[in-house]
Amino acid sequence: QVQLVESGGGLVQTGGSLRLSCAASGRTFSSYAMGWFRQAPGKEREFVAAINRSGGGTRYTDSVKGRFTISRDNTKNTVYLQMNNLKPEDTAVYYCAATLGNYYGPFDSWGQGTQATVSS
Repeated sequence: QVQLVESGGGLVQTGGSLRLSCAASGRTFSSYAMGWFRQAPGKEREFVAAINRSGGGTRYTDSVKGRFTISRDNTKNTVYLQMNNLKPEDTAVYYCAATLGNYYGPFDSWGQGTQATVSS
């Protein structure tokens, strides 16, 4: 099983940027499709973005299209989420996830999460 550790969260003003990272260990990283999810206070966890094993395919939830970019570096066993033009509604705990399936999931390995807070 793969172990996932997120980093890069923090506090930023509306319109600002954050870059989240997720470092993977335990099994061959390139075997996994990867995803980012988020959970805001009082809400269910929701899908944000996913990337296939090679990095050549990505998908996003509509609310982040054009603002967020998911990418991966298989030589560093890391997946990234670049978040630009952040809005207060992006405030959430962001989770990295992995699946041996395709990038539609289901995702069955999860990190502990990193908090991103966007102030208005």
